[in-house]
Amino acid sequence: MAKKPKVPTDTIITNKKARFEYHLHERFEAGLALTGWEVKSLRAGRVQLADSYVQASKGEAFLHGCNITPLATASSHTDTDPIRVRKLLLHKREIARLIGATQQKGQTCVALSLQWKGPLVKCEIALATGKQSHDKRASIKDRDWQRDKQRLMKAH
Repeated sequence: MAKKPKVPTDTIITNKKARFEYHLHERFEAGLALTGWEVKSLRAGRVQLADSYVQASKGEAFLHGCNITPLATASSHTDTDPIRVRKLLLHKREIARLIGATQQKGQTCVALSLQWKGPLVKCEIALATGKQSHDKRASIKDRDWQRDKQRLMKAH
């Protein structure tokens, strides 16, 4: 049997705020249950992930706070809710892992990015713990140092 070729992924949007606010631990890739107008809006890039998080309970996982702005041309015939709760498609084992980590360890689950994987939309989520203010300052310092180092290397 021949191997299937790798499908390239195109990133729709990344949640930079989550990477700054949290220490990220374990990552998962989840499918996203969407309606037709939401897919058209994603293709147009009209989505925000800034305050989105994942809540898992009773064997299901849901994405809260993801704002997909409807296109005027694509959603004229339906009643649209841009911030509706969207179901994430994960294996039972992964959902159990999310529930265990969020309830027992005090971690939270945040959405990191949305991306195309062929014709499907995938959501990258991660278990995370919140950063303290001194950790955020250290992240800023490291980022600035990397930028200055690149500038110095380019000058020489």
